[in-house]
Amino acid sequence: QVQLVESGGGLVQAGGSLSLSCAASGRTFNSYAMGWFRQAPGKEREFVAAISRSGGRRYYADSVKGRFTVSRDNAKNTVYLQMNSVNPEDTAVYYCGTGPRYYGTSDAATCDYWGQGTQVTVSS
Repeated sequence: QVQLVESGGGLVQAGGSLSLSCAASGRTFNSYAMGWFRQAPGKEREFVAAISRSGGRRYYADSVKGRFTVSRDNAKNTVYLQMNSVNPEDTAVYYCGTGPRYYGTSDAATCDYWGQGTQVTVSS
């Protein structure tokens, strides 16, 4: 069992930056890839970024490539999402997800564990 807690969300102006964190409990943290997903009101949950178990491979949605950076610190059981040059379309609840079936893809259905989410609101 893995418990995930996101933090760092808030209100930011367009063009600004925000850093999200996802802290995980359990000794299996570095056994799994970690993903960031987001869900805007009235929309389905969508893939944002993912990072492999060791951190050596990173994956991004086209919509955030070049603006967002995913990283992890296995010693701290934490994964991060640095968000730069944000725009109003980035407004959503951001979730981290993981699990033994998750390999860093865009398929949220393969994540067995989710955090409660953190709200990011970008004002224009």
